[in-house]
Amino acid sequence: MNCIAAFLAILSIVLAQGASAAEMKSILVFGDSLSDGFMLKRSEAYPALLAKKVHAAALNFQVTNASAAGGTTEGGLERLPPHLKHRIDIFVLELGINDAFRGLPVNQIENNLQQIIDDVKARNPNVRVVIAGMQLPNYKADDYVSAFGKMFTDLASKNNAALVPYLLQGVAGDPSLNLPDGIHPNAAGQKILAENVWRVLEPIAREAAVIPSASEGPHR
Repeated sequence: MNCIAAFLAILSIVLAQGASAAEMKSILVFGDSLSDGFMLKRSEAYPALLAKKVHAAALNFQVTNASAAGGTTEGGLERLPPHLKHRIDIFVLELGINDAFRGLPVNQIENNLQQIIDDVKARNPNVRVVIAGMQLPNYKADDYVSAFGKMFTDLASKNNAALVPYLLQGVAGDPSLNLPDGIHPNAAGQKILAENVWRVLEPIAREAAVIPSASEGPHR
């Protein structure tokens, strides 16, 4: 009888561990050098800092940083498919600024971002999308600059997505929070980026944590 009791105890532990693993949900951050942590350790980039916040909040999520320095929306479409093989519960999208620096038409940037969102939703119907908004330096507030900033708000509204109004809020233009290039946040700046995203992400993650995951059918 003691042997049976011991076996059942071990079995319950194994099953509990298996259940815990099955309940692990995912947050995928899909961005460019701002999310990749340009010239920094990956552990200093804001997605890694978000992972620490998730852990501290006792939320059962794995945060994956699938960002690439120099990333564009077209490049994002090309490198997205491998990530669609795994379930995505929360998708943080941060792309577009490099396209704007290259003068790509805003409607083309928006179409690419919409296609990325559509592809993610096609594989993960219940995914929650968070869009990281960006703005161009206001050295020439022309129609392009305005249209680019408005694009993120429009995308969030169209897709019922959450919006980080401006990822670089409190960081852009501050030499003490940026690398010498004046464009990419340093480690201190990345901490502020993490706070900017976490304010929007936390309530979404808490809600998602208590709702059953979307069907994993497409990923099996």
